[in-house]
Order: sequence, then structure tokens, then C-alpha cells
Amino acid sequence: MEKRFYSVDAEGKILGRLATQIANILRGKNKVDFAPNVDSGDYVIVINAAKIKVSGKKKENKIYRHYSGYPGGLKEKNFATLLAKKPEQIILSAVRGMLPKNKLARQIIKKLKVYPGKEHKHSAQKPEELKEIKSL
Repeated sequence: MEKRFYSVDAEGKILGRLATQIANILRGKNKVDFAPNVDSGDYVIVINAAKIKVSGKKKENKIYRHYSGYPGGLKEKNFATLLAKKPEQIILSAVRGMLPKNKLARQIIKKLKVYPGKEHKHSAQKPEELKEIKSL
């Protein structure tokens, strides 16, 4: 199967709408030969992850949690602090939540490459620009 590379500019895009489009391309749902048990999706490169938008008061109220497994090991960060420190983690967690929870999803998420700025190291793959993702 031929794997293609797509490039998405996240500047000014809404997080949830962008994540659903990316998840569909990663799984291969946009292809004719889609099968839920086969990894037939393409690679997606997301640039400008630091300029993603959310609606409402999610910037202050949305909380990302990580539990280490030890007592007292629950770490919480809100959207604004995570956007300042690790903006690629926001898009990764949004797309991961839209994939099935199995071994195939752990293989699929490796095809998502997220960068906080404009520069990425995949120019040799000649990624195609995705235009169908719209913002409000």
C-alpha cells in the first residue's frame, strides 16, 4: 500500500475539528479500501501547533491529567500552560482520544508528526497540503 504524507497548518484552526480530520486520515477512512483491522492510513505532519484555537472558556478550564501510577502521582496542567510549554502534546492527546483503544491505535499514532513552529524535517517526503480543514 502506498503511504502518502500530508501537511496541515494548525494556525487559527479549532482543536476538535482539526483532530477529527487528522484521525480520519491516520486511520485511512478517506480511502476506498478502508478496513478497521488494517493500518491503511497516511502520515500527517502538523505545523504551527502553538497557534491552535479552542472555543469558549476551555483555555482556562480544560485540564490535562497524567497519572504516574504512584500514590500522589497525579499531575494536572490546564490548556494555557500546556500550550506555552508543549503545544504538540495538545494535538497528540486530542487525536489519540479519537482513535480506537488497541494495539493498532498505538501503531497509527506514530504516523502523526506535530511541530510547534513552521519548520519540520519531512520536506524530503514532499507532503501535500490539506486544504479541506476549515475553521469557524
